[in-house]
Order: sequence, then C-alpha cells, then structure tokens
Amino acid sequence: MRAGQGPRARHAVQWMPSCGPPAGPDPNRIAIVSKSSEKLDLATRAAWLYYVAGDTQNEIAEKLQVSRPVAQRLVAFAVEKNLIRVRVDHQLADCLDLGAQLSKRYGLAMCEVVPVDADAPEAIDRKLAVAGAQVMERYLNETRPMVIAVSSGRTLKAAVAQIAQIDRRQHRLVSMVGAIAADGSSNRYDVAQYISEKTGSKHFLLPAPLFADSAAERAQWCNHRLYRIVEALSGKADVAFVGIGNIGPHCPLYEDGFITEQERDEMTALGAVAELLGVPIDAQGRLVDVSTSARVTSVSLATPPKRPTIAFAGGPKKRDAVIAALRGGWLSGLVTDETCARAALDAKAA
Repeated sequence: MRAGQGPRARHAVQWMPSCGPPAGPDPNRIAIVSKSSEKLDLATRAAWLYYVAGDTQNEIAEKLQVSRPVAQRLVAFAVEKNLIRVRVDHQLADCLDLGAQLSKRYGLAMCEVVPVDADAPEAIDRKLAVAGAQVMERYLNETRPMVIAVSSGRTLKAAVAQIAQIDRRQHRLVSMVGAIAADGSSNRYDVAQYISEKTGSKHFLLPAPLFADSAAERAQWCNHRLYRIVEALSGKADVAFVGIGNIGPHCPLYEDGFITEQERDEMTALGAVAELLGVPIDAQGRLVDVSTSARVTSVSLATPPKRPTIAFAGGPKKRDAVIAALRGGWLSGLVTDETCARAALDAKAA
C-alpha cells in the first residue's frame, strides 16, 4: 500500500519548493528533458501525484505523457533530491520512538512497544501476546538448532498461543522454573512445553517444584542428576524468554498457590515489587532476601544478562514490576505496552 492510500493517508507530506497541485502537463513535453531545472520540475510534479494525489505510476505516466519507467525514475529522483519530507503521524510511530528511547536508557538490544487506546487490561494483554509471538518467532524460525530457555507465566503462554504451528524439531526448549505445582500437579503455565507442542521440538522440564518445603529439600531437588542436566542445558541457551510478575495483594505467585498469604505479605513488607522466576526484587531491581529465597529452585538469571534475555510484560499491574526489572539490568530485550514504556522513561534512575 502506497502513501496517500489506506492507513498511510495519515502521513503528512511537506513539499519543497512547490506547494499545492502542480500545473497540468505540457502536451509537447518529451520523456527525458535536457535541462536540469525542467527535470527537477517534472520530478516534483511526478512525486506530488504519487505521494499526495495517490496516483499509480501508470496514471502519472499518462498525465505527464512519459513512459512508466520514466515516471518511476522521476519519483525516485525527487526523493534523491530531497524534494519531499515525510512525517509519520501515527500512534505506532510513537511506539517505535518509545522503544528506541527505552533501549538507549536501559541498554536493551531490542524493545517492542504496543499502542494503548484506553484499552481494558484484557485488550492490552492481547496486543502483548501478538507482539510477543512475533518476537518469539524470530528465534523459532531459525533453521539452525537452538536452545531456548523459557520461564512461565500468563503473558508468555498467551504469546505462544499466537505462534503458528511450525516444524522445528532441531530446537530444544528448556524450562527455567520448576514444573511441579505445590499440590504435585504439573505447572499449567509451563511455557516451554507449550512451545514444544507448537514446534515439535524436544522439551526439557525442570524436575522440581517452584519452591521446596525447606532449604534442605531444595538441596535434594537441585542436586539431583536430572536437575543438573537441565540446569546445564539452560546455561547454554541461545535466548531466554521470561515473564515479570508483580508482587502485591493479587499477584500471580499468590493467586496460583505458589506462596502463602504470609509469604506474600513478607515480600511486600521487605520492599519487593516484582519477581523473576519466583525470585523477588525491589523497586531498584535489587534482590530481596525473604523466607522463600532459600527454597526457590529456578535456574539463576545473570545481571547483566550473558545471553539475549527478553521479557514479556505490561498492563497497569505490571508497571512497577517492569521498571524494577529494567533498573536492575536483568533484561536485554522487552515487549511491553505504551503506558509502561512511558512510565519507565519517566522513572528516576536507580
């Protein structure tokens, strides 16, 4: 779709030096003019017809009485000579700029920001899922064998739901968090398994609960031969996809039964605002030492990341959590929404 038609009609085009519709074509004008000033004038007319009037190159050729290839070259010549200036007036352009600013401020290698139009949280989640799926597919579509480490969470799982079925059996998907829930059932937010089902790739689950009952029990889980195999493979991952959880009254860790009300309140009282792989961090992105710290079995994250570590999180409840993860330098990539992005840019440095 070209400028002047469809969605691009919202783009504003400023012209130099002419303004308004050019005069009608001279019937005697030949295809290739000899004088540079005449060529410049003809190129200006061709570009105006293309970018403002929305004419096709065939229509331009007919109006200027030149061949279609000449019309195409005239438009290209106008661009080359800086006769036009294009300003993109679109919400998506603001999001691209926000992503660039976030990347610069927090040292990210990539940042995708989705627009927000007074959306309900559910609508924001859907947008994040679509954008997140596109980012994931950049890695999943690789033909070379890859090791992909994945944490758990609703946002991540929603993104995977948007991924198209693709045969990538050469990849290996590794869970970064325990695959066993508190009641002994499987973790329903085990995203690595979900991606494995979409791609046919091999899935390596972390054979442990997210939180052991005691530090001694944690040592037993984490010293098991199978745990060490998966942990070592996770350390070799080419990329890690992680979620960011908020800490508060209705936080996912509590709502999904991974921590008790008392443990949740302890985290909050000690300043935790977010969690990565079940590990709480404060508003500055620093680790918070709580009773669950000695019992969490997740593989460790490094700060700064030793590999591409991309987080997928947004929405009003996740704003402070996203900022905390950015401040702590835990991420190299982020998929978030416009409101969270602006808040992160407005936040004071850690």
